[in-house]
Amino acid sequence: MYRTIICCIGMGSRQTAKRLLHRAAALVDEGGTIVVMHVLENIPRHHLTEIPEEFETAAIIDAERKLASLCKELDIRAMIEVRIGVAASLLVSTARERSADLILLSSHVPDITDYVFSSIVEKVVRHAECSVLIDRRRDHAGEDSAAQTEDVASL
Repeated sequence: MYRTIICCIGMGSRQTAKRLLHRAAALVDEGGTIVVMHVLENIPRHHLTEIPEEFETAAIIDAERKLASLCKELDIRAMIEVRIGVAASLLVSTARERSADLILLSSHVPDITDYVFSSIVEKVVRHAECSVLIDRRRDHAGEDSAAQTEDVASL
């Protein structure tokens, strides 16, 4: 169905991440590529006075390790990409760079900031040059143990 899928894994639950990865694996063509992507939002330098310089590097390495582990656990072949910046812009530009034909991401329950600033999902849908599939299914608290949620939520 799709040659290249950008599968966006945010700070949601492990259950959501698994669901997105399974969906990507079901939709990718044989021999196609799944790029599992996570974006660490920019931290303004003037706020880093007490955070070690290695913080960003360590955060990237940690996120890559967790995503690779999850892909291995689910037996899903994927490229892992963790970037620092503005999530919506990086997702759209990565899809363009890789000539992706699908961006797969999940939504969340909207809050006041979404109405004022718009959500990442809204920005991706508005600016993507390829199809965008939004997983709107909500996780149920009783289905996820704290241990399951902790691994991906700490990305």
